[in-house]
Amino acid sequence: MEKFTVLEGVAAPLRAINVDTDAIIPKQYLKTIKRTGLGKGLFADKRYLDDGSENPDFVLNQPAYRNAKILVAGDNFGCGSSREHAPWALKDFGIACVISTSFGDIFYNNCFKNGLLPIKVSADDLEKLFDDAERGANARLTIDLEKQEIRGPDGGVIRFDIDPHRKHCLLNGLDDIGLTLAKKDKIASFEEKAQAARPWL
Repeated sequence: MEKFTVLEGVAAPLRAINVDTDAIIPKQYLKTIKRTGLGKGLFADKRYLDDGSENPDFVLNQPAYRNAKILVAGDNFGCGSSREHAPWALKDFGIACVISTSFGDIFYNNCFKNGLLPIKVSADDLEKLFDDAERGANARLTIDLEKQEIRGPDGGVIRFDIDPHRKHCLLNGLDDIGLTLAKKDKIASFEEKAQAARPWL
């Protein structure tokens, strides 16, 4: 997993509440267990018209937001079913951080396991970030995980809270497998002692 330290980029505003995981990545894209290639299905029902062409009204199809790295979204983002494909699709599209007032619990947990930073802010702070994001590609945000700060294009700073263990994992690029491998020497030592104590096993 990639380390998450400082992220600077365009933030796309998605002024919608209760965006569920089926809206993030519709069910027809769940046939794969690969984490790559899902970006094309991100918000597919909103991004594409019935004939398969792009919907020019959807935010991520607008020129200013095609390379967005941050998504500013309404309340309760990522609610619904527990599909891990949702953070995979966001990451594959290029989004590494989602900011909202609240998240679906399972989606929130899955984000951390896949190197995507979900940030919870107050309603007032979210409105400020929407204002920044709606200014387009010239209004870039900076996310500093170590300092737990969101810095706006005009120098404003919003602080956010994050669980210390999850912060450590993101800063060091550690998913569950990485956390286990970090203890491989202790695991090997335990296995050697166990083999010596019970050689018949």
